Formats: sequence, C-alpha cells, structure tokens
Amino acid sequence: MSTATSSRTIGTPTRRGLLNPRLRALIGKEFAQIRRDRRLAISLVIPPVLQLVLFGFALNATVSHLQLGVVDDSHSARSRDLIANMTQSGSFDLTRTYGSVRELGEAMARGELDAGLAVPTDFEKDLERGRPTEVQILLNAMNANTAAIGQGYAEGVIQSWNQTLAPGGLHAKFQSIATNSGTLRGLVSLTPAFLFNPALITNWFTVTGTFGTLLMLNGSLISSAAMIKERERGTVEQLLMTPATTSEIIIAKILPLFMILCVLVLFAAALLKLIFDVPFRGNIFLVLSGGALCVLCGIGVGTFIATYTKSAQQAQLMAFFINPPLSSLSGALTPVEAMPKWLQPLTLFNPIRHFGIITRSCLMKGSGLETLWPNYLALIGFATVLLTLSVRRFRKQLG
Repeated sequence: MSTATSSRTIGTPTRRGLLNPRLRALIGKEFAQIRRDRRLAISLVIPPVLQLVLFGFALNATVSHLQLGVVDDSHSARSRDLIANMTQSGSFDLTRTYGSVRELGEAMARGELDAGLAVPTDFEKDLERGRPTEVQILLNAMNANTAAIGQGYAEGVIQSWNQTLAPGGLHAKFQSIATNSGTLRGLVSLTPAFLFNPALITNWFTVTGTFGTLLMLNGSLISSAAMIKERERGTVEQLLMTPATTSEIIIAKILPLFMILCVLVLFAAALLKLIFDVPFRGNIFLVLSGGALCVLCGIGVGTFIATYTKSAQQAQLMAFFINPPLSSLSGALTPVEAMPKWLQPLTLFNPIRHFGIITRSCLMKGSGLETLWPNYLALIGFATVLLTLSVRRFRKQLG
C-alpha cells in the first residue's frame, strides 16, 4: 500500500508506457464504460454528425425565392415582360398583384412579402419615346442582409433586361464622329475570376468552419460529462485504491475519448466530401492532424471545466460562458474581417480559427505545411497549455 501511495504522489509515468498491463486494463475499463453508457456513446457520434449536416444546409448565406408583390399600373407588354424577367431569374417568386402601392406596403407590413415592384402608368410610353423611366423596388429591411441581397438581385435583373431593349426597338440612334480622330478613347471592361470556388458555393465556407467548431465544443462537453459522471459514481475513489499511478489514471481517462473523437474527425471529413462535395485539393492528413489537435484542445477545456465543478448542471453553466465566445470569435460562420477591429486580434487566441484556416486552405486552395505551419504551431501551443492546466488540476483532485 505504501508503494502504491508513493508512486501516485510522485506521479511518475510507467516504464513500459502503453504496454503496462495496469494502463491497458484502465483503458479497457474506460472503453467498456463508454460502451455501456449509451447516452455518452450516442452523443459521441450522432449529434456532431447531425449538427454538421444541418448547419451546412441551414446556415447558407444564399438568398433566393424572395416573395414578390407587384403593382402594375402600366398594364403593357413591356411591364409584363419586366415582371416575367424578375420571376424567371429564380431570385423572386411572384406572390400576387395589388391595385395600389398602399396595399402593397400593407402586405409587406404584415410580413407577407419580402419585396415589391411598382411599375408606373407611362412606363411603356416613356420607353418608346426614349425617355428615362423609373420603377420602384420596395424591400423589407427587417433583415438588412436579405434586403441588400434583394436589391442586388433586382438591379441585376433590370440591368440585364435593359440590354434586351435596344435590339427590339425600331428607332435608330446616331452618334456623330469627330473629324479629328487622332486620339483614341479606350474602354475598360471588368472580367472577374473566382479562384478556389468558381461556382461560389457558400456551403463550402460554412461546413469547413463548422467542422472545427463541432470538434472543439463536442470534445469539451463530452470530456467534462465523462469526468463528472465518474466522480458522481464514486469510481474515482476506487481507482485511487488500485496500484495505478496518477499518470496512468489521467492517460486512461483522456486517451479513449481522444481515440473515439479522432474517429469522428475521419467521419466528418468524409461527410464534407460525400454530402457537400468540398474539394480535397491538399493533403488530407494535414486536416486530420489539425483535427486531432483541435480535439485535444476540446478535451483540455472540458477536463478543466470538470475540475472546477461538482455536478453536470454546474459544468453546463460554466461551459455556457466558454463555448459561445469560442464559437462566435472563430470566424467559422462569419469572416473575421467582418468583425470590429478591436475584436479581430482576440480571434488569434482561438484554436477553432486556426483549424478553420487549415481546413479551408488545405482543402480548397491546396496549401501545404510550408504555408500553414504558424497555425499548426498555434494549435500545438493551445493543446499543450490546456492539457497541462487541466491535468494539473485533475492531479490535485486525485491527491
């Protein structure tokens, strides 16, 4: 008994490492306990997968099929053609027509419409006479982002429709040519080229950012829940009565969760390819190793939370003050550049941001370790610090 107590007090690692029978027995016990605890086993796999799939489809910045109401005072072929172009683009769906702008505004106030189009009475006459005419676009700005996108859609449709007017007219337009043609006036045309995501698929940005968020948050929640359940059942005291050292107990607690969550990393990476068709242009092992480091950071946070709380309710309350800021300041769902200037430096201390950079750069751009090494160093540093703090706290409790 004195030998076991002294070895636990010193906390020296085992001589044969993972080949030690005591450590193998403790790890086997942890796997058996996870297998018997159905709730914990289910929470390790099903919620992260569902969250990744749902977030990938639900958190989509693309806005389409806005409900459109129309007031057509012109009742002409030109106005009907403009309305048809607005609805055929797929950006707007014609809900109904109204007799006046006032009725249209009341419908928008009731939340029945996202946008409205008002065509004036002399719309076709002004076009045929070559005079500029105006149409009014009403947008529901309760959601400013949707209103701005709707405005861009409407301007694009009207601009495209304007280009179809010139070939259909019968009036010729002449331009005088100056006699002195010594100088030539050039014309600048803009040709955008979209790199790394030519189709502008917004899901790629969302799911690659959500990937790290789910690993970090689920790792912290599951590890803290497992530690607290162990304490509530009183099995920690039973482990202290065994010849196992403190280091062996700590490794046996962390290693099974880490191995299972690494399987989750593989499964989530497969979902990125199979469901969302994210391109794998770089080395996938760089992403998996970054995911393993992100999992270690999550386990470190969860273990640290468990050492400061005495029940599952307290752990959930403490995690509420840690996990939401980590998610919000990660750049996972919104670009870091869109945050206030004074908040942007704080994101550098967030492991999720560094893993998001690794995932997006490696998968979509094909970047290698020569570019991403600062982010790997940051993840290694975060994992080392968090695990060291949590292990020290856990070691004190065991003592």
